[in-house]
Amino acid sequence: MNPRIETISEKKLVGHALEMSLVANKTQELFSGFMPQKKTGYKYTLSNDVFEVMMYPHNHFKVFNPANTFTKWATVEVSTFNDTPENMQQLTLEGGLYAVFTYKGLPKDFGVFMQRMFTEWLPQSEYILDNRPHFNVLGEAYKNNHPDSEEDVYIPIKLKA
Repeated sequence: MNPRIETISEKKLVGHALEMSLVANKTQELFSGFMPQKKTGYKYTLSNDVFEVMMYPHNHFKVFNPANTFTKWATVEVSTFNDTPENMQQLTLEGGLYAVFTYKGLPKDFGVFMQRMFTEWLPQSEYILDNRPHFNVLGEAYKNNHPDSEEDVYIPIKLKA
C-alpha cells in the first residue's frame, strides 16, 4: 500500500445523502436515487466523476462497531451552488491533507482493502486519521461491480504530533 499524499482545496458538491451503517448498508438505494438525476445534467458540474463521501462521527473508528451509523453522500463536484436543483442537497467538502489510495477490484473485497489501510499502512506511517469526511472518486476507470474497476480512495490525515 503506497498512497500519494495530497492537499486538496475545498470542493462544492451537490447530490443525495442517507444515514446508514455497515450492517444496514443503503449504498444501492442512495446511488439508485442519485444516478438518474446525475444523468439529466446540472449545468455547473465540473466533471463526470462521482464523489462518494462518508461523514463519520468523531469516535467512529475508535469505538468501531459495524452497526454504528454514518452519513454517506452520492455527489458531483460543481463550480457554484447557484440554481441547485430542489431535489439535491449541497455539501461543502473541507480541504486538507489526504492519503490517496487507488483501489482496483470488486466491491465485495473493498472491506479487506480498507482494513489493511487502517491496520497496516496508517499505524506504520507518519500520519494519523483526521476528523474530516472520507471520500472516493468514481472516475472514468470505475466500472460498477467489475474486477477491473478502479476508484481513488481519499483518507483524511494529519501528521503525528
